[in-house]
Amino acid sequence: MAGNRTFTMIKPDAVAAGNTGAITKMIEEAGFKIIAMKKTYMSKDRAGQFYEVHKERPFYNDLTTYMSSGPIIPMILEKENAVEDFRALIGATNPKEAAPGTIRALFAKSIEANAIHGSDSDDNAKIEGGFFFSHTEQF
Repeated sequence: MAGNRTFTMIKPDAVAAGNTGAITKMIEEAGFKIIAMKKTYMSKDRAGQFYEVHKERPFYNDLTTYMSSGPIIPMILEKENAVEDFRALIGATNPKEAAPGTIRALFAKSIEANAIHGSDSDDNAKIEGGFFFSHTEQF
């Protein structure tokens, strides 16, 4: 059964470009309720912890450097079928392949600077949400 919560984070490129409000509006207009949200920074070490699963990948160092380059906006969202519906809203990782009208089609600059993160499973949503928010028992 699909869960009703997911995790997202607006990435440094989209925050720096002033797109936080527009992205948040799209999220809410798509029927998601924002349960938790904050503006924060990740150090390179903290970004390394978050992206530990990619540690052996060739892009890991660039990813952690990028994710620690400016403020981010992590959020926990609620909606029936949250993970799948949110992945559809954000679009493909590569903005050139993202469907028109998706967040990445509208706001991403590149595969690396793709505006937003979205959990890929209910389990990862719980883990990722717990990384940024302390009240995970409510997740």
